[in-house]
Amino acid sequence: MDAAAVARSHHCLCGGPTATGKPQRLQSAECHTTSFTLSPVSRQFCRKQHRWLQQKQQRLDSRRRPQPSGSLASRGSQADLQAFLSDIGRIERSRGRRVPPISSETADRGGYDSTRSRTSRWQGSAAASLASMAPTAPQAPVAPEGNAVQEATERVGVLLLNLGGPETLDDVQPFLFNLFADPDIIRLPRNLRFLQRPLAQFISSVRAPKSAEGYAAIGGGSPLRRITNDQAQALQESLEKKGCPAHVYVGMRYWHPFTEEAIFDIKQDRITRLVVLPLYPQFSISTSGSSLRLLERLFREDDYLVQMEHTVIPSWYQRSGYVKAMANLIEEELQKLPVPEEAHIFFSAHGVPVTYVEDAGDPYKAEMEECIALITQELEDRGVDNKYTLAYQSRVGPVEWLKPYTDETIKKLGKEGVKSLLAVPISFVSEHIETLEEIDVEYRELALASGIVHWGRVPALGVEPMFIDDLADAVLEALPFVGAMAMSSVDAKQALVPLGSVEELLATYDTLRRELPAPVAVWEWGWTKSAETWNGRIAMIAVLALLILEVTTGQGVLHQWGMLPPKTW
Repeated sequence: MDAAAVARSHHCLCGGPTATGKPQRLQSAECHTTSFTLSPVSRQFCRKQHRWLQQKQQRLDSRRRPQPSGSLASRGSQADLQAFLSDIGRIERSRGRRVPPISSETADRGGYDSTRSRTSRWQGSAAASLASMAPTAPQAPVAPEGNAVQEATERVGVLLLNLGGPETLDDVQPFLFNLFADPDIIRLPRNLRFLQRPLAQFISSVRAPKSAEGYAAIGGGSPLRRITNDQAQALQESLEKKGCPAHVYVGMRYWHPFTEEAIFDIKQDRITRLVVLPLYPQFSISTSGSSLRLLERLFREDDYLVQMEHTVIPSWYQRSGYVKAMANLIEEELQKLPVPEEAHIFFSAHGVPVTYVEDAGDPYKAEMEECIALITQELEDRGVDNKYTLAYQSRVGPVEWLKPYTDETIKKLGKEGVKSLLAVPISFVSEHIETLEEIDVEYRELALASGIVHWGRVPALGVEPMFIDDLADAVLEALPFVGAMAMSSVDAKQALVPLGSVEELLATYDTLRRELPAPVAVWEWGWTKSAETWNGRIAMIAVLALLILEVTTGQGVLHQWGMLPPKTW
């Protein structure tokens, strides 16, 4: 059967027009000329890619840029087609399906011809390929431009985003400086922005001794960098096993390797397609959003990054691999307690200010609650029906944070007679100070003092094989969306925050970032919320007045301590 006959007798898999030029509805996921059948995931990608190509055509038409007759640019470049076919092939192979690779020459033969099927021929004996799902242009095909083959050679990169942490006690103060120098952590009025760094220097110097005690208690520094590097290496190896050689980079927000360092490496390696993967299971504008805001600035300032196609996986709490991996760890730790079935499962998540959720529409709380529901359902399916509670830890400052609070909930459970408690750090996939010191030391001591006799804690996922393998699958499934407008076409049954570019995500979920209160405040005076708020405001005004006085006069305590340089004018 020739290509034209195939086109006349079969519907387009992505719902686009057939060789007759008439649109057809999706009726079959199988090409009758081969025994190969696409998985549901690949069929979904094809439909979304079709919509993206149509949107791309509309944007080109709106700019009124004339295209040569039959130009592939009218429906996407040759590189777009080659990359799309490669991605679909990887997805199918990652699911154990035998799919021969397709070359640019094979893709050329598939063509965008109105008189023949959009079915390319696989290398080898297969009769049809996934090129049948690319939209058909009404013009006759033309030869690709001279650099089409070079453009089709892609270099895939994955950027892992994380918070970062000091590796030694000497790093604690500069780490805190970077943290508080972030305008999204402590926001100042526009006319006082010049005081951001002096204020960060002051706060970090005051807080460093106490913070250093915490890091000394967990070995003298944060293990976050080492663990994240191990995760990057494991993810890269998993991608290679699935037929997707990729470079995996680590970008920390407030310590080495900084996001800027990772971006520099990405440019040096000439990455053409980038998947941004924050290592936070749930999306929040205070974690993933902070890193995306930095990426937004870096992308806008660099011509190479502007042209590099990318997509962001903003959250992945709903993925079955992650859910099953968490359930496995919980089951294992339950068995270590004297009476596993009587243990109370205590999910402790990192908190965020209530204002972020109620005023700015941060999806963090909704995603966290859905995540807990998925994990507990998985446990119930395994016959584990222990009682459970979700609470939020790490609150600071006078603003109201998500409730219930972890410390208050632990006391409440103790009063209710709970004797066995299993803590589950649900916001974290790596061990760091909030798991090793805050949960393992502070909350454990609080639990024992509250009458809880048996204490257990589920470790962070780290490089757990099922978890890493699932992250690799997430990257593979995201590749077809690189450069596409995925925000408008992802099904609602997926994550509450769908795939999208940095700009799309910030425009949708972080529109109030300049109006939100700072997630971290320095002072906690008083006994009521109102008193704490006013005390914090008064203290901030006093510190700002002190800084202004010292900056203008060149004299004062901060100059004596060497925190500010002497006045030279």
